[in-house]
Amino acid sequence: MAATTRPRILLIDDERVSRFTTQSVLEKLGFDVETLDDGRSAVEAEATGEYVAVIMDCQMPFVDGFEATAAIRRHQSRSHGRRTPIIGLSARSMAGDEDVALSKGMDVYLTKPVRARRLQAALDQVQVNAPR
Repeated sequence: MAATTRPRILLIDDERVSRFTTQSVLEKLGFDVETLDDGRSAVEAEATGEYVAVIMDCQMPFVDGFEATAAIRRHQSRSHGRRTPIIGLSARSMAGDEDVALSKGMDVYLTKPVRARRLQAALDQVQVNAPR
């Protein structure tokens, strides 16, 4: 019997505990997860990798999630590539943050801590299905 490939998700979060928690939830949902800890690496990885979705922390040093998302969208627009869904994550829940995330090209905005049910709902919203 041939091995099946699980869908890959790119997870970017500069905070180790948050990254581990989100990765664990995604793996339990049936995804392979590649993790990174900065926005610059995220832009490079998304340009060369095949991911069903990107989950991006919004507040990171150097290149934050908003800047990284905008760069990914610019690259996808120039290359006429597939528009990979991007789910933004933030520990903040300030008024207007979701609007900023969506204006930068994120498809969904979630606040931390990440809960399996909310993350699954976000994946469903962008039509990324967990393997059965």
